[in-house]
Amino acid sequence: MRRYAITEDRFRRLAWVAVGALSLIVLTGAAVRLTNSGLGCPTWPRCYGHVYPPVALHPLIEFGNRALSGLVGVITVAVFVASWFVRPRRRELIWLSASLPAGVVAQAVLGGFTVREKLAPGFVMSHFLLSMVILIFAFWLAWRATYPVGARPRTTDRTLVRSVRGLAVLGTITVFAGTAATAAGPHSGGNIGQHIKRLTIEGPNTLEWAVHQHATVAAIFGMATILVWLLKRQRTGGVLDPLEPLTVLGVLLAAQGLLGSVQYELKLPGEMVWLHIVLATATWLVMLWAVASEGRIGDPGAVEHEEAIATIVAEWSRSVPAN
Repeated sequence: MRRYAITEDRFRRLAWVAVGALSLIVLTGAAVRLTNSGLGCPTWPRCYGHVYPPVALHPLIEFGNRALSGLVGVITVAVFVASWFVRPRRRELIWLSASLPAGVVAQAVLGGFTVREKLAPGFVMSHFLLSMVILIFAFWLAWRATYPVGARPRTTDRTLVRSVRGLAVLGTITVFAGTAATAAGPHSGGNIGQHIKRLTIEGPNTLEWAVHQHATVAAIFGMATILVWLLKRQRTGGVLDPLEPLTVLGVLLAAQGLLGSVQYELKLPGEMVWLHIVLATATWLVMLWAVASEGRIGDPGAVEHEEAIATIVAEWSRSVPAN
């Protein structure tokens, strides 16, 4: 085991690679939908009953996304295997790593049902939302791997920490409303002639209704971000780093608001919708970064005690020979 031991720093880099790969698959999945290739391969896991797709645009795009998903699955399995060889041994990294291949398998199964149900809006929305959940675990893993045991930041500012966590709730609602707007929009994911179900909970006005709900929640999210940013600025004496997560989050939300307004006026061109999803994924990751960077709530005395114990445990783990 000592021969194959992996340092914490090396595992940290591998974990961030997994975050990047899982983010990339979200964007390629969106490209499948926005190029009307959602049923390019109407069967799953094979394409038209074969292990390879026919030489045509939509099947190649859909099958390419499936192949990339397989590669991402291999990366997540590699992260899970590597977590067993991290020295000193950290059980929380093993458990978090296990969630990534499990999430990819769940996505594959859900993707199969989505194809079988002809891109029913509920399944398509769930497919995207599950990707966001997997990104939570991937980011959590990478963030935990960034810090040695007991070294993750702690804070006694309960108001600020809870305010930032409240932003995460608003962000989640915003993303959910966005998936509903997309499910009601013109980009069904199917090609011409294919019958695809759309979200019609408000009848023929569902798209307008869903867009307005999404815009309203996003505006609340944006205003809340400004208020929390001002709170943190006041807590830090009026000085914030230009790359402060809340600053980056605010900039991304402003860009999203502008892009969303323009794309709606232009009747939702596919390229702009894809860019909107790119920014949404980036915003989601920055929101997770903001929550993580505020640290955990703790008493200063307890924090010092915990760090001292963690240091002793880490030193002891390094001194014990690996089996």
